[in-house]
Amino acid sequence: MQLEQETPSDWWEVEALYDLCFAPGREALSSYRLRDGVAPVAPLCLTLRDADGLAAAIRYWPVRVGDAPVLLLGPIAVHPIHQGEGLGGWLIRDSLGRARDLGWTRVLLVGDAPYYSRFSFTRLEGVEMPPPTNPARVLGLALSDGAWTGITGSVQPAQADQSTSPAT
Repeated sequence: MQLEQETPSDWWEVEALYDLCFAPGREALSSYRLRDGVAPVAPLCLTLRDADGLAAAIRYWPVRVGDAPVLLLGPIAVHPIHQGEGLGGWLIRDSLGRARDLGWTRVLLVGDAPYYSRFSFTRLEGVEMPPPTNPARVLGLALSDGAWTGITGSVQPAQADQSTSPAT
């Protein structure tokens, strides 16, 4: 497997993988409204390839909760022929390390707590994704001690100039 940063030429192939792995209408989810008009955090958008092509991909997007910069993890997908091989975990662990190295301190996602708890994600109280998101699926991870302490409110899209930096 070859782990690389996603390039602009990968965009449509990654989108096709997401279409394959997720239900039709995925772009109608509330998390997609937070991505509209905002560039992903390019250094954290990764692909895994084998000799046959794209095996897995992960993307991150900048958002804000109050005045705090936050990374929104997702989507992440593993091609069906590679599911169960640990590729999703590899992408998550590697990208979280890269996020920490870039100075990001907190990560947010909407997902299944039993799966994401293995990466130390926990339910976030007081952080509200746009409806109709189940609050029990709003999970967060502090990349530095106390990074989520006191951070509450509605998740908002980042401004266009905040797409690659955790600076406030």
